Amino acid sequence: MKKTLILTTALLFGMVLFLGAGVTETQAKTTFVTIGTGGITGVYYPTGGAIAKIVNKKKKEYGIRCTVESTGGSVFNINAIMAGDLDFGVAQSDRQYQATKGLADWKDKGPQTDLRAVFSIHAETIDLIAAVDANINSLADLKGKRVNIGNIGSGQRQNAIDALEANGINWKTDFHAESLKAAEAPGLIQDGRIDAAFYTVGHPSGYYKEATSGVRKVKFIPIVGIDGLLAKYPYYAKAATLMKNYPGAANTESAVPTFGVKATFVTSAKVSDSVVYAITKEVFDNFEAFTKLHPAYAGLTKKAMLTGLSAPIHPGAMKYYKEAGLK
Repeated sequence: MKKTLILTTALLFGMVLFLGAGVTETQAKTTFVTIGTGGITGVYYPTGGAIAKIVNKKKKEYGIRCTVESTGGSVFNINAIMAGDLDFGVAQSDRQYQATKGLADWKDKGPQTDLRAVFSIHAETIDLIAAVDANINSLADLKGKRVNIGNIGSGQRQNAIDALEANGINWKTDFHAESLKAAEAPGLIQDGRIDAAFYTVGHPSGYYKEATSGVRKVKFIPIVGIDGLLAKYPYYAKAATLMKNYPGAANTESAVPTFGVKATFVTSAKVSDSVVYAITKEVFDNFEAFTKLHPAYAGLTKKAMLTGLSAPIHPGAMKYYKEAGLK
């Protein structure tokens, strides 16, 4: 009886060790990756979610589990990737260019040589909205007003500064510049605490829907006088924002002229080829499903997703592009 008890105990103990080892082995095989995005009212956050959703469907096959983090935007994401705090991130094409060249926010740090491009996504426009009662009809009318140019660490902030400086406006002295996160601006315009706000985003955007749906009437302001800016920076291009996306806006025209960039998906040279390959493959192999996950992806093509990239393409992504005949 005693022998039987000892044997049973030994078998149970062995089974616990075996099962525990199995759990540890399974956990060890799972690679957790984090995608940095932007504010929850923009397109970056759902873009990260769309990528994670597609990849996580194959988590048993690849052993990859993606999570999404709302962040301060492009600059934050690139810096966090370089520091190893994020694995992937969404960043504006202009910020990717500046990071690789050691310009703007990276002037003191120098070129971010470990930054790697994976693919580009939707086009983004730099827009300016203003309350109708603030009597703002052009960039020049911002003088003396309260204007949000974007939080430090966001791509939109530099876009706003570029547009202003191209029109001879000093954002430090000509008006009261706010450094608010994008999600705060629509409500503050409606509350009368600010008069106008810049934002860079793909359309349609919840940010602009919120801003134009309140009691205080809001309109889009044309951003022109930027030919010199476009000639200086290759990542900018003329664009137009369609008013059909925002029926609550006070604009009467069908489109408002502005300029834009592209949203890009970036990572570090230190992230493994297998992880980058798997994520790239799943997004491109499920291209139609991916483009249906957000209206901003309408008109997107696979070839277009390889444009607007100034950092070297990650070897893991390049492996897939060569297999798929895209490179």
